[in-house]
Amino acid sequence: MDKPIYDRVLLKLGGESLAAENGGFGIDQEALTGIAAEVAEAKNMGVQIAIVIGGGNILRGATASSLGMERVTADYMGMLATVINSLALQNALEGQGVPTRVLTALDIRQVAEPYVRRRAIRHLEKGRVVIFGAGTGNPYFTTDTAASLRAIEIEAEVIFKATKVDGVYSADPMKDSQATKFTELSYIDLLNKGLKVMDSTSVSLCMDNKLPMVIFNVRQKDSIKRVLLGEKIGTTVGAN
Repeated sequence: MDKPIYDRVLLKLGGESLAAENGGFGIDQEALTGIAAEVAEAKNMGVQIAIVIGGGNILRGATASSLGMERVTADYMGMLATVINSLALQNALEGQGVPTRVLTALDIRQVAEPYVRRRAIRHLEKGRVVIFGAGTGNPYFTTDTAASLRAIEIEAEVIFKATKVDGVYSADPMKDSQATKFTELSYIDLLNKGLKVMDSTSVSLCMDNKLPMVIFNVRQKDSIKRVLLGEKIGTTVGAN
């Protein structure tokens, strides 16, 4: 087997990746099993993997807020949605023989460990996949920002942003047939072009700490493995 080019990565999954491919809400067993299989294959290559997962397939705080709910309450509800997804993914991974720990930014000791940086790193060193739930634990911050923050804290070498499309486009390729794909972008380009692949706080954190990102379609088979082996798929974001 070829040697992966990274030793420790953080995988950012949108909650929608656990839903059925045709959209909708909730957790689709086939999608969940597929994601778990991809992560398990990458883990078996000897890579330390941490995961941050969103909650958009259950509830998105910003959306609930726009419908009239108090923003702080809506955001905490969104954090709890990420915990549900984290537990589902943990169960799916352990069903494939991958030891997994969920660490949450909110204290829910009955179902998960509280987030402690040194504990998270120790789990990774012992060969466990670590899933970070509940975002940063603060309202007004997205799970994208949580992914950048946790990646920096655990000294990950790269963020893998897994989406429903195969990279970053000039416009939504689902709606605009003229949209063009970028193979490489700088952090500044991502911010200046207003490309909504990750929020500006998240991108700024990565820029300040020189943490590269690779954005790709997680639905494509072996996509995580291919990126780990250095194959140029999706879009790479860095200092350029």
